[in-house]
Amino acid sequence: MSNFNTSRREFLRISSLLSSAGALGVAAPFAINLATVASAAAQNNSGDYKALVCLFLYGANDHANTVLATDSESWNQYLNVRTTNEAGSIALPAVGATGGVLAITPNTAQAGRSFALHPNMPELRNLFNAGRAAILANVGPLVVPTTLTQYKAASVPLPPKLFSHNDQQSLWQAYAPEGAAYGWGGRMGDLLASNNSNPIFTAISASGNAVFLSGRSVKQYQVGSSGAVAIAGLSGSLYGSTMAGSTLRNIITSDSTNYFQKEHAATTSRAIAAQSMLAPAMAAAGPTGIPNPTQYTNPNTGALANNALAVQLQTVARIIAGRNALGAKRQVFFVSLGGFDTHDSQRTQQADLLARVSHAIAYFDTTMANVMGSDLRQQVTLFTASDFGRTFTSNGDGTDHGWGSHHFIVGGAVKGKDIYGSFPVTGLKHTLDVGSGSLLPQFSVDQYGATLGTWFGLSPTQINDVFPNITNFGNRNLGFI
Repeated sequence: MSNFNTSRREFLRISSLLSSAGALGVAAPFAINLATVASAAAQNNSGDYKALVCLFLYGANDHANTVLATDSESWNQYLNVRTTNEAGSIALPAVGATGGVLAITPNTAQAGRSFALHPNMPELRNLFNAGRAAILANVGPLVVPTTLTQYKAASVPLPPKLFSHNDQQSLWQAYAPEGAAYGWGGRMGDLLASNNSNPIFTAISASGNAVFLSGRSVKQYQVGSSGAVAIAGLSGSLYGSTMAGSTLRNIITSDSTNYFQKEHAATTSRAIAAQSMLAPAMAAAGPTGIPNPTQYTNPNTGALANNALAVQLQTVARIIAGRNALGAKRQVFFVSLGGFDTHDSQRTQQADLLARVSHAIAYFDTTMANVMGSDLRQQVTLFTASDFGRTFTSNGDGTDHGWGSHHFIVGGAVKGKDIYGSFPVTGLKHTLDVGSGSLLPQFSVDQYGATLGTWFGLSPTQINDVFPNITNFGNRNLGFI
């Protein structure tokens, strides 16, 4: 016990959590051994904790107005294609112009190229310049490395149901079209959940159900903006009776010979036990715990507004703050923001959406720098994903469905201030243009995920298990973390 460094306060906190769970009278699989949890918490204090946070941009973010090439040749092509009628033009102002794109200078030069971010992402530009954010250029679902000639001839296996929202969301999250059962976040959880004393807190969504977090054994745990969601009516007075709550608890958790009732009771028991543990383990929201996000400025109105994405990330931070009490050493989280299907009014809609993304990510980075006195930026990595990219051509005042897209990776472990991969040629009719400027990806989602998974602690064998197509690609670690 010489390495048992858990403080008396932490020990008592864990004891109270277990007492709460035990008082529920739940089934044996959800009971937790005190010594095991306390030992796990002691190990957590050594700093062996890592978390991945997936930020999914539902609807398909327009990558070409998010990360831009601004050298003369690229910018001229950009203006030529993306400038339409004055009212509906989706072209953004140049670097230095009022409301212009924000220049960035990657550490690794790409001959003759210069780059910028969307005008409403100043916080993310600051993170990039500080070396805590990187960009992965042109990533998307692939089965094998694919050339434009092979794509047009369909001479190699191609991802199914390209350009379909629901199917491509599922392909990004779970390597199969809509209806997939297991996501790569959940599969990572399956393989690393043994590091956690209670596996139920391995895969957690602050944004509803997501196939990304579904594992074969690990089940995703969903939380709301205020944290763990309790089953109503189990405590206090119910219908004027102080006894009705316990009666209801017995009804919904009692074992049964009926398989459906038995599974329902087990699931309910697990939910009750988990809520009773997570609620007191989470840090408070506000000055005494995890700071509340500031409001962001809506770039279209100039008005201050609450940012629901930042609130989701606050919930994630509050759970991370309780990692020791929960005995968690590896956790995968999911947050999201919708509205990116910008067939119309793209310039206005995307401006507000990307302002929220930038504000929320910066809030999360600042929060991770001081999680109840601990700097966890080195141990927590956030990455973005989306259905697909969009066409480079405009349909008038928006864009249509595409394929490859650019994405951000943020955290202290990230090899930041760089763009990974060759930034695509700006314009049309080039070697990656599958039509209307939609990009044929140069990197697969498998490579993206495998790089994150390696940092997270997966072995090469486990990487092969989680990412079924990774053996088709020579480069399985893209080096951004």
